[in-house]
Amino acid sequence: MDHAGMLVADIGGTNARFALFDEERGLSDIRNLSTAGHAGPAEAIRAYLGTRNVSTMVLAVATPVDGDQIRFTNSHWQFSIAALQRELDVSSLSVINDFVAQALAVPHLGETDLDIVRVGVCEPGWPIAVLGPGTGLGVAALVPVGDGWRPIASEGGHASFAPHSEREDTILRELRKEWPHVSCERVLSGPGLLRVARSLAAIDGVAFEATTPAEVTGSARDRTCPVCIETVRIFSALIGSIAGDLALTFGARGGVFLCGGVLARLGDMLDRELLTKNFLEKGRLRTFVNPIRIATVTHPTPGLLGAAHYDPQR
Repeated sequence: MDHAGMLVADIGGTNARFALFDEERGLSDIRNLSTAGHAGPAEAIRAYLGTRNVSTMVLAVATPVDGDQIRFTNSHWQFSIAALQRELDVSSLSVINDFVAQALAVPHLGETDLDIVRVGVCEPGWPIAVLGPGTGLGVAALVPVGDGWRPIASEGGHASFAPHSEREDTILRELRKEWPHVSCERVLSGPGLLRVARSLAAIDGVAFEATTPAEVTGSARDRTCPVCIETVRIFSALIGSIAGDLALTFGARGGVFLCGGVLARLGDMLDRELLTKNFLEKGRLRTFVNPIRIATVTHPTPGLLGAAHYDPQR
């Protein structure tokens, strides 16, 4: 068997993205495999590697990592870390949260990997906050330790949604009809786009036909649906509000970095002015968040990049 260096993976509910990594070549042979098409990670990893051999693996997974047993929130995959290491016969297997990997990528990004949403500074020696709406809302942080960074995993996407306007108040009341606890990711995620749009239509008593988040963003882009247009504006405002909350929570004067497929699909529809306005509306702590730069990550595979730079000793 050919020795292929280290395997890294970024595994979500629908797709598992794999790559090989070494310091000289960086990431190589990046491939996506469907989780539905494989019984579990062992089968997918074998399908990816073929006859190649690796001794080290780092898997970034879209679910909490709080012990040996890993159960995915949005797929049928589940496994024991120890059993998987024995089955694959590798000397080192690390499993980390997918947003820990997103955060670990940030120090290795260049300016061409970023789209600056709000000009500001990234102050050395201060934490960094990372968040991204996808199927859910991922949140993590990096804290400077010595000459490196320590990632902080978080389930901050499940913190309570706090409205910042009367219109958002009405959305919260509408969503409470279904959930006693409305978390941030109920509104700030791909499915959240659809929930917000449906809530607005119900509040205003108007017809609404979209059935997927993609239809909401498509109708907003075509400007054929006033509810969808307003939904994207509210979504932009919510990103700013929650990003500002995280900047305060983590003390993220090192910068706030936005990632995730939803933002990529929104593209130029993201209302940066409204995002910034809500980011700054932190009352007496406006002066704390005012210098902070906000950037969207445009690197195509930040999860794989971050997984490649994971240090189990930190």
